Amino acid sequence: MDRRNFLKKAAITGAGFAGFGMAGLSKETVDRMVKNELHVQRFNMNGYAAPKLDTVRVGIVGIGNRGYGGIGRLSRIEGVQITAICDIERERATRGIERLKDTRHSPKNYSGSEDSWKEMCESDDVDLVYICTPWELHAPQCIYAMENGKHAAVELTAGKTIEECWQLVETSERTRKHCMLLGNVCYGFFEMMVINMVRQGYFGEIVHAEGAYIHELIEHNFSKTVYHNMWRLNENIGRHGNLYPQHGIGPIAKLMNINSGDRMDYLVSMSSADFNMGRHAEMLVAEDDFWKPYVGRDYRGNMNTTIIKTRKGKTIMLQHDVSSPRPYSRIFTVSGTDGTAQQWPLPGRIAKDHSGWLSQEEMREIEEKYTPEITKVVGELARQVGGHGGMDTIMDWRLIDCLRNGIPLDIDVYDSALWSAIGPLSEWSVSNRSHSVDVPDFTAGKWETNEPGLDLNLERGGTTKII
Repeated sequence: MDRRNFLKKAAITGAGFAGFGMAGLSKETVDRMVKNELHVQRFNMNGYAAPKLDTVRVGIVGIGNRGYGGIGRLSRIEGVQITAICDIERERATRGIERLKDTRHSPKNYSGSEDSWKEMCESDDVDLVYICTPWELHAPQCIYAMENGKHAAVELTAGKTIEECWQLVETSERTRKHCMLLGNVCYGFFEMMVINMVRQGYFGEIVHAEGAYIHELIEHNFSKTVYHNMWRLNENIGRHGNLYPQHGIGPIAKLMNINSGDRMDYLVSMSSADFNMGRHAEMLVAEDDFWKPYVGRDYRGNMNTTIIKTRKGKTIMLQHDVSSPRPYSRIFTVSGTDGTAQQWPLPGRIAKDHSGWLSQEEMREIEEKYTPEITKVVGELARQVGGHGGMDTIMDWRLIDCLRNGIPLDIDVYDSALWSAIGPLSEWSVSNRSHSVDVPDFTAGKWETNEPGLDLNLERGGTTKII
């Protein structure tokens, strides 16, 4: 039985499939769903180099926070032509186009309709669809873009359900179009240096790593204007798990060679109760009846902790908290047999043994020796263009450089699907008293021979300029 028919039968027989992990799936059903016996790989997208594009024609959909920033960054990269701007709100699309006034870009305005993005994906003057919309639209828009012959680059998260993650994989393999999760943290300056150090054996064998997204967002989530139709607050209702694992897992997966030498085997997840969001809704409704529908809702807990075991016996801890008054942190701790790295709290530090962190002078020597080529080539310009200190610009630059040079992307569809799948898998574990759940092998067994992505030393490419 193929997976689609299996899921349909599960729903008919009362399994209650609704976004995976949110209602009534038995552990046996979950176990069968995640096994790769339900997927036969059509084509291995790992290491796939699509035909090169001298000019990458980009259509950007979702001109809110991330999309508007993406316009500014992409417009500064050589070989990019922004040909389309799309948003359901005409005013936002117009604002995005106005940002490109007096530049070489003259994008068409696709806006005013819930289906405007489909028209953009169907157009003949777009090669890459750059997706910055609410989460529920990410997988449908990626799939539609690839079905219409376009590469897709998508903000976090790529898919909300396991079925969506599999659909991304199957569509990418069938169409041979890239589907890249915009994992900007993989291009953080400290993260790239540590990954380079891992690959050169500085830390010995990596044993354990920790990542997180700890970012107090209550004021943003309970804003009437920050997110369209308050979509992000609504995502935090009725979903109990790690809804945003990609910042934590991205660089860890790359330095542990997940999907290319090792694979995630199973995970367990636990969430605290909510102690802040419900209380905040009650405070707001005292002054504004608008908030009545948000009082007494089933808000996700403050802190989620998810533990992952890899097939080779390594462990990963991920945390997610957007409602506690804590300083921002992604943790990013890497523990090996010969040393440790830790980024948060800042500044990033390195230790070789239990006696303590290296001195500032020793850290300068480390940076001199292990700063990767990608930082040397575009790091300073990326800092000037901006986007989380420059890592957003490096991410966009590298994506375009790969497409222009016809070389594989650093983050492929298997990474995009796997990093996104942690969300619904953690939801299932939380809802079932933190029982373990198997992690799908989206590579269909090819993880043992796949080549690692994230070419930090620019063995290929690196020719595109930031202008």
